[in-house]
Amino acid sequence: MAEFAFNEHHQNEVINYMRFARSKRVLRLKTIDSCFEELKDSRLVEETFTVDEVKDMLDGLQVVVRGEVEMELINTAHTNVLLLRQLFSQAEKFYLRLQSDISELENRELLEQVAEFEKTDFKTTDKINQETSKPKLAPLNESGVSELLNKEIARLQEDNDKLKARLRTLESQAMSALDEKSKVERALKDLQKVQGDQQVTAQSQEISSLEDTVAALKEDYERSLSVNAASQKDLQENLISAKHELLRVQEQLALAEKELEKKFQQTAAYRNMKEILTKKNEQLKEIRKRLQRYEPNE
Repeated sequence: MAEFAFNEHHQNEVINYMRFARSKRVLRLKTIDSCFEELKDSRLVEETFTVDEVKDMLDGLQVVVRGEVEMELINTAHTNVLLLRQLFSQAEKFYLRLQSDISELENRELLEQVAEFEKTDFKTTDKINQETSKPKLAPLNESGVSELLNKEIARLQEDNDKLKARLRTLESQAMSALDEKSKVERALKDLQKVQGDQQVTAQSQEISSLEDTVAALKEDYERSLSVNAASQKDLQENLISAKHELLRVQEQLALAEKELEKKFQQTAAYRNMKEILTKKNEQLKEIRKRLQRYEPNE
């Protein structure tokens, strides 16, 4: 003979659930009673009725009552599913796997014991759990299993703390690497800017000197025109030659600028900065991979 019994804590939980189910059941019965009362008040206003009228009233009442009963059965099934979900979720936190025997749900002997429990213990008990926190599934009473679970939880907690500390260290290293990379980039930009300013200054001085030369030649040319018209052709040729020389010098300046840029890129400072930037980029990539590896899964 199967025994229907609970410890004190579980008995309180069962009583709370049965009270909830009884309140829902009473509410649904009141709804069904109101359906009959409504039929009496709205349709039974005459002394006599035909067979068709009685049949129509009963069909309408059947539809309403059927809907109410079906709704209550569906709601009860869904409520039981939510209750099982809570129990399974709490059991998983203690590494337990609950199993149910569906065949026991139709055990007439156990069902009669539940009915008897509802009539006696359920009605007379005054022990109501007033805890404000969400109820949790109590751990197993066996000392060996409980000790193993506690050790496993402590180990997992320690591993979690180590991972968090490691993650904070990696984040700090990543921030330091980013700051250092920013400093190197700013230094490289400043160096390029200084080098560029020096090149522009040199080019400006060269162009200014050439412009002065052209102006002097032009002045000589104009003066020569007023002094001796015969030397005009020679002066024009000299001016053209000077312009050609100016173009040649400008071309040489452009080549010199390219050569200077090429030499600068081959300097030790430029290569060192480039190697530093390359190493920092590789460090950032490695740190990002390590961060992704230690990110907690949702």
